[in-house]
Amino acid sequence: MNILMPNKYTEKALQESRRFGVKPVPPLRPLGWLARGWADMTRCPGPSLLHGLVLALLGALIFLLGRDRFWLLAGAFSGFLLVAPILATGLYAISREIEANRHPGLRTVLNVWKPRDGRLVLFGVLLAFAGTGWVMTSASLITGFAGVPILKPLDFLRHVVLNEQSHLFEAWLALGALLAAPVFASTVIAVPLLLDRQIGVLGAVFTSWRVVMEYPAPVALWAVLIMGLTLLGMATLMLGFVVVLPWLGHASWHAYRDLVDTSGLTRND
Repeated sequence: MNILMPNKYTEKALQESRRFGVKPVPPLRPLGWLARGWADMTRCPGPSLLHGLVLALLGALIFLLGRDRFWLLAGAFSGFLLVAPILATGLYAISREIEANRHPGLRTVLNVWKPRDGRLVLFGVLLAFAGTGWVMTSASLITGFAGVPILKPLDFLRHVVLNEQSHLFEAWLALGALLAAPVFASTVIAVPLLLDRQIGVLGAVFTSWRVVMEYPAPVALWAVLIMGLTLLGMATLMLGFVVVLPWLGHASWHAYRDLVDTSGLTRND
């Protein structure tokens, strides 16, 4: 009986996922998502930028705590980015309210963060596990194979990135991509879908994977744009995150709306 239980849950999730159609989009549509995300952010700047400020401060806190342990910081900061989709839930709610011609505010964000939706809580926990797993993997790889203590960014640059006698940096990047790719594929539209419609976590993940497999070109461009803007935010000592993270959060809502056909299905209110 226990062996059959996961199959039943999987079949139910597949059935839930099939309730949603996947809409075709041109390869360059992600540029439109950024434009509409920017419009949402400028229309509701207070809660959006406050959201970005809180996330930027969280990133800065991670940096301060790990500044003398860069072997840990490298994984911790990239792990923080893995859980960013769930942290942007309030931004999706703002964009949804704007789309419905309502007037969102700080209360819109605070209402989303009330722990009443167990699906979002569960998804957040799963992403936290993924982020923690990468932190531990990254730290183990760097401390085990660097050969010298990696305490500062310069140590990481000199002994990991620029070490011509070692392929540690390439291995670190490959492992990071190996984890990040399925996490991105699982979350690209899953969290906005969970916020917007009644569907289980696994069903939302399956829907997200359907989007990736059916339209890989625009999703790949979207991933590149996210990475580029994230690196820009990091290059400004996290100050850029105040704008970049809410911009990407709002744009992610429009990615979901463009890629998933939810017509005829009841919204979560």
